[in-house]
Parts: sequence; C-alpha cells; structure tokens
Amino acid sequence: MLKSPISMMNHKTLSLSVLALLALVAGCGDASQGPDGTDGKTRIIGISIQTSQNPFFVELADAAAAEAAKHGYEAEIVSGDKNAETQARQVQDFIAKKVDAILLTACDGRLVGAPIKEANRAGIPVFTADTGCSDASAKVVCHVATDNYAGGKQAGIAMLEVLGGKGGKILILSFDVAQSCLARVKGFREVIAGHNEERPGAQIEVVAELPGEAAREPSLRATADTLETHGDLVGVFAINDPSALGAVAAIEAAGKQAQIKVIGFDGQRIGKEAIKQGKIYADPIQFPKKMGQIVVQQMIRYFDGERPPAQIPIPTSLYRKADADKDPELN
Repeated sequence: MLKSPISMMNHKTLSLSVLALLALVAGCGDASQGPDGTDGKTRIIGISIQTSQNPFFVELADAAAAEAAKHGYEAEIVSGDKNAETQARQVQDFIAKKVDAILLTACDGRLVGAPIKEANRAGIPVFTADTGCSDASAKVVCHVATDNYAGGKQAGIAMLEVLGGKGGKILILSFDVAQSCLARVKGFREVIAGHNEERPGAQIEVVAELPGEAAREPSLRATADTLETHGDLVGVFAINDPSALGAVAAIEAAGKQAQIKVIGFDGQRIGKEAIKQGKIYADPIQFPKKMGQIVVQQMIRYFDGERPPAQIPIPTSLYRKADADKDPELN
C-alpha cells in the first residue's frame, strides 16, 4: 500500500526530531567531560612533605608539582612539620578528597605505615621520596630516593680526606626517625671502621652520635654539649646542611674553626655557600628536583597501566670548595 505524501512527511519529520534529540543528549554528555576526554574531575596529586623549613623538601615538592602539571594534574602540597600525627591527618584529608595519588616524604618512617595502609584500603596509590616507610605491610608503589648508603660512604671518604690520614675524635649528628639518615650514618661508619682496621696507629673515634633532629638549633646544642666533654674534637659529620650549619655555629662560638672540620650532606644552596666560605669541607650532594620529577613520572607510568620499579636510587656527588668556586649557581 502506498503511503500518502503527508504520511511520508510526518515520518521524515519524526526521524529528524529523534536525531536532534539524540544529538542534544550526546552534547549534554560531552559537557561533563574534560578537554582530554576524562569525566571532568580535577585530577589531583596530594603531596605531604616532611617539613617546609628545609629547602630540600620544598624543591622536591615544587619540582613534582611542575612535572604533574605537564601531565594535566594539579598538586596540593602540605607540610607535616616533622610531626607524624600531622602527616597522618593530611593523608586522611587526601583520602577524603579522593585524590588520584599520594606522594609522601615521611616525617617518621616507622609511623607512616598506618596512614599509608589507610590509603591502600581506599584504593589510592602511594609513592614516597627521600624518606620511605619501614612498615613492610604498607604498600608503596615506588620509592625514589638518594642512594643514601653510598652517599654516607662518600661523607666518610671526605672525612678521611680532610683529616689527612690522621686519627682523632669525631661527632655524628644523626636523625634516626628517617631511613635515609640511618643509611647515611651506616655508610659513613663503615668507611671509618675500614680506616681503623687499616690504620691502627691513626684511629678515628666516634665519641658520640647525637640527635641533631636535622635542624640547626638542636645540632648547635648537641655540638656545644660535646665540646664541653671533648674539647679535642677534630671532626663532625652531620646528616644534612641545616644540621651541619648548627655544628658550624657551635664550633665558631668555641673558636675552634681551625681544629674541627665539618662534613655535611645535601648540597642545598646554604650548604654550598658554606663550602665556598670554608665553613663546611664537603657535601655528598643530592638532587631534589630530579627526585620530584622522577617520582611523578613513575606515577604517570602507573596510571598508564605499567608497573614502576619498587625503588629508584639516585647517586650523590661529592662537592668540595673547588666545585663551589666554579658553581654557576653561586657566581
């Protein structure tokens, strides 16, 4: 049976109307998507650093944020202020905000496991940098850090170098809540022990290992206290630059700059300037910007379905006055 022109027109009009409606619905669906085809949700990486008072962690976090931005992620940076409970609350806040990933430089490697496991249960991947987690039951996708053990050995070599093969009493300013610092002290002590085995007539004695708290003032007090009982001290190894500068201040106050040599660690600008001025002999230097970039690159690999390596060590480089004198950052 033939359709009338009117019937054919109505059928055609209806078909066009349906197509228009479908296009409208599809358009509404697209409006909820981001420009890269995502669901429009802001992609966020939560970053909690150990402290904002140490330029090392600030540089690391800023570099991580810049790298994240290259891949379309925003970074929310907070400081744990060296307080494990504060950092745990920050992780809980990240979980509540449903961030895409969490980056931690742990305030306390022994206590950070609990908040990491909360993130694990929430399905949020956790990455660590510099200072990791010692809780084996907490899942960390990838840990990016300086090869602190090898760096500690470099510090030991620098101490032997500045003492000129002679023995004497030395002080270690430690920070035992951080795995990274424990590894530095371990490497340093091994080099000193090796020297003592080879040179029985030039023994280097570690008269004290005190908590410098990776900060200037506690390290100043610890060094001053040691000088009261060991006025013949010849060297100090401090696990970072703020700690080393605290030791320098105590040594200057005692008028013993010519007698006592200081080895630091980090290679922050403040440390490099002190090396150039002759206040610190040498630093095994770290690369916090590189660390921040690499850890975010591993996050992107993870988001792309790849499996990043569990650990990525970054070598240190021993930095002396000759290096400072030609360093463009200081000139």
